[in-house]
Amino acid sequence: MQRRVVVTGMGAITPIGHSVPDSLASLRSGRSGVRAMPEWSFMGDLHSRIAATVEGIDLERVYPRRVRRTMGRIALLSLHATEEAIAAAALPPAILANGRTGISYGSTTGSASELEAFSRPLMVEHTLRGLESNAYLRIMTHTCAANLAAHFEVHGRVQPTCSACTSSSQAVGVGFDLIRQDAADVMIVGGADEMHYSSVATLDLLMATSHGWNDRPSLSPRPFDARRDGLVVGEAAATLVLEEREHALARGAHILGEIHAYATNCGGHHMTQPDVGRMRTVMELALAQARRRPEEIEYVDAHATGTGVGDLAEARATWETFARAIPISSQKGHVGHTLGACGALEVIFALGTMREGFLAPTLNLETLDPELPPLDFLREVRPTRARLAMSNNFAFGGVNTSIVLSAD
Repeated sequence: MQRRVVVTGMGAITPIGHSVPDSLASLRSGRSGVRAMPEWSFMGDLHSRIAATVEGIDLERVYPRRVRRTMGRIALLSLHATEEAIAAAALPPAILANGRTGISYGSTTGSASELEAFSRPLMVEHTLRGLESNAYLRIMTHTCAANLAAHFEVHGRVQPTCSACTSSSQAVGVGFDLIRQDAADVMIVGGADEMHYSSVATLDLLMATSHGWNDRPSLSPRPFDARRDGLVVGEAAATLVLEEREHALARGAHILGEIHAYATNCGGHHMTQPDVGRMRTVMELALAQARRRPEEIEYVDAHATGTGVGDLAEARATWETFARAIPISSQKGHVGHTLGACGALEVIFALGTMREGFLAPTLNLETLDPELPPLDFLREVRPTRARLAMSNNFAFGGVNTSIVLSAD
């Protein structure tokens, strides 16, 4: 009998809330977490001057030095989200440490702010003076996964994922696969990214960022909108507790939803240009694994970041897959593109909103791009009884992911 994978805990810290309930309430109210970034004024030739940042919480005050000495901001964000998820799942220390619980956690890099602090003395002044011995533990690409494992004393598999914008959706997929394969009973999965100007500069150079709305931050990004001009970088962390269904029932856990399928593939032809055919194929693979027909899916949680080419390619692939006006929206208008966190965060948003009886709209979607196919693009909060959804993410390098999930 195939092992089933359920969700028993969720946690998030985002530009619109310090918890899952706070963030869901902000989605319902239409709150934007995007703001102007005057602290980037020293970067004279940076085009994009807006970002979505986590505000109103000082993580260095929340966690004492003994906890955070090996953690940069990115790991602290992941810790905050994971504490919420583990508490929601009511996971006892004995299960965390039994060797059948593992971690799969993703990010685009380690802590960029810590890398900058380490690199300046070393590469500019050519000295080791003042450099901390723990610096690498905050910089390494698996800093989130490793720090979470140490903090919660997890003794099972630790498998980090690092694939840009699909980092955390692949982390969800790794956890799903390991539980289905009987290599784990519980997996703590998710992703994080912190705000740093280097991320914006990188995407600026690729001409992917929004800069036409610098004086009106809350009006960008604009997924699917005719006036979209690029993405807005965001920071966040999102964690889910995945569990084998019988294991969850045996311990009396509250089941929030179920992951039915995970598929991933690669366009395999270009580093930045999306491939509509392969995007369609990954959705078809997920549907086949879930043993669901396209007409059974009630909602698509889109990756849609607000770029001209990306949004259009994704919409066309979705239309080719479903061939009907399926409800679709993206939360990037609310929280920006949270990079390594976005896949897990969007699974949480899809599950959370369906459980609360609504679908979140695409913020700032005022005038549909006339080139878009006739999908049902959500532009206002929609009450719903939908329970079965698909969440899609796409990354540079042609990496595509698709997850089929349901809310209990």
